[in-house]
Amino acid sequence: MAISGVFIPLITPFKEGKVDYVSYKRLVDFYLNKGVHGFIPLGTTSESPTISDLEYEKIIEKTIEYTNGAVPIYVGLGGNDTKKVVEKLKVVEKYKIDGILSVSPYYSRPDQRGIFQHFKSISEVTYLDIILYNIPYRTGRNVENTTIHKLAELKNIVGIKDSSGDIAQTIDLILNKPKDFSILTGEDALFYSTLSLGGDGGILASAHMNTEGFIKVYNDIASNNSKAALETWKKLYEFIPMLFQEPNPAPLKYCLKKLGLIDSSEVRLPLVEITKELQKKLDTIIGF
Repeated sequence: MAISGVFIPLITPFKEGKVDYVSYKRLVDFYLNKGVHGFIPLGTTSESPTISDLEYEKIIEKTIEYTNGAVPIYVGLGGNDTKKVVEKLKVVEKYKIDGILSVSPYYSRPDQRGIFQHFKSISEVTYLDIILYNIPYRTGRNVENTTIHKLAELKNIVGIKDSSGDIAQTIDLILNKPKDFSILTGEDALFYSTLSLGGDGGILASAHMNTEGFIKVYNDIASNNSKAALETWKKLYEFIPMLFQEPNPAPLKYCLKKLGLIDSSEVRLPLVEITKELQKKLDTIIGF
């Protein structure tokens, strides 16, 4: 089944150093009521590098419990040790989820052959669907479109979160989209452009805010009403840069606490909470 729409890469709320599941349920309920098309727990926006193994499993359990089958769930699961990723798959497969979002190997900077073999090895050992995640400015290595096309031929590699940072590469991929393969932007500022070119949606941290606006843009484009979508998009586009002016998800957590959706804006080191200067900007622009 094609993956499309607005997917929320859920933040992980913390309170006094622990995962705050009361706030987490509040978030899930809120976004379900807004009509989002799916959730991605335990991605970068969730501060996944700082999540313990026990927390990791409990967050999966709670996401399934709180969502109650209403929307698809793709769990963040990636790394630069292919063997460890394969081993962790056995943990994730215990749960009733739709698939995983798996980032290209970081730091070790494998070439295209290594990237292909990494994802092929994952694909061969799981029944779960796999969404690739290409984000070169974090991983240090781009996944080239030729590699993406080869990976799309594998039975359960069903889409990509495209954060290539190269608009030419993105356009080429969308205009030459592999069969039965979904292209979801991870570059929040390119959401409208991606949809207009024929992309399938987005996995958007900024859609934690003004969620109904992002959904309206998606629905209007799907209804061939690009003019209405553009008018909504102009308003959304203004605040997106503010949410990434300091490391994600700290600005988002500040906003979500202000809105009463989470009890604390805590992040885990090495991240720190946002500066007073950014707080003032967010207060002004978002209308707190």
